[in-house]
Amino acid sequence: MEADLFPAIGALPIKDVTEALLLDALRKVENRGAIETAHRLRQRASGVFAFAAAGGLRTGDPAAVVKSLLKPKPKAGKQPALTDLKECRQLIYDMEWERGSPITKLANRLLALTAVRSAVQRYARWTEFEGLDGDAPIWRIPPGTMKLALKLKDDITYEHIVPLSRQAVETIEAMHGLTGHLPFVFPNERHGHRPMSENTVRGMMIRVKGEKYKHRHCPHGWRSAFSSIMNEWRRREGRPDDREVINLMLAHVVEDKVEGAYNRAAHMDRRRELAQIWADMLLEDIQPAAHVLEGLRN
Repeated sequence: MEADLFPAIGALPIKDVTEALLLDALRKVENRGAIETAHRLRQRASGVFAFAAAGGLRTGDPAAVVKSLLKPKPKAGKQPALTDLKECRQLIYDMEWERGSPITKLANRLLALTAVRSAVQRYARWTEFEGLDGDAPIWRIPPGTMKLALKLKDDITYEHIVPLSRQAVETIEAMHGLTGHLPFVFPNERHGHRPMSENTVRGMMIRVKGEKYKHRHCPHGWRSAFSSIMNEWRRREGRPDDREVINLMLAHVVEDKVEGAYNRAAHMDRRRELAQIWADMLLEDIQPAAHVLEGLRN
């Protein structure tokens, strides 16, 4: 919004913003190849116009009119993901050797350890973490940041509880010295009271080792990595019941209230055990989180 819409229409009285002005701004975004961004901007602008109309500041929604005039969104492809444990370890190692912000490196580490969606990591607030100094630390993720239907995002039934491994707690504690005074654990580089940009971790991942991982892994790919590697592990170990537990850890959506409430805490002890097994495998021979801040290398 700040980069693409505010310079074009931000200074105008909202009643003076026309379909033509909005479309011109969105066309410039399209012309640089950012089709998905143009559609997101149109959607967010529509919310602004709706708010203004409700307050009597204008009539009509120009964003709704231009919707059909934008280029169609590209079909979503499968998110790239490494599914070999050694390659996953190497990616973490390579990222933490890369020049760049330790906040971004630890954001990637926590994504890898918890297999949460990247939006959950970016919008994580300090108030969501509980019992970090005890035997059963958890990350209590509110439904508003989960991938849910809009009607469910205010329903506490659908919060997601993530049991935290020892290494995940170490990562969070390492971050506290940097951002503990801010609302978000992983803040925006330029605006400390806003969440990290959706492209921050992805951008560093692309740059690593001369784009070694470009088109091979992305932040969302940690979910596939966790699922693939841990399902292979439970097959080797003869643990068929762990398939359900792994699915619960990935917070696959259940829109039945009774089942959703049950799933919040179902198999919590086993989920905690699997989270620790995954962390031990993934971070074998990888430096502690605190060393990322100090620039130390093992």
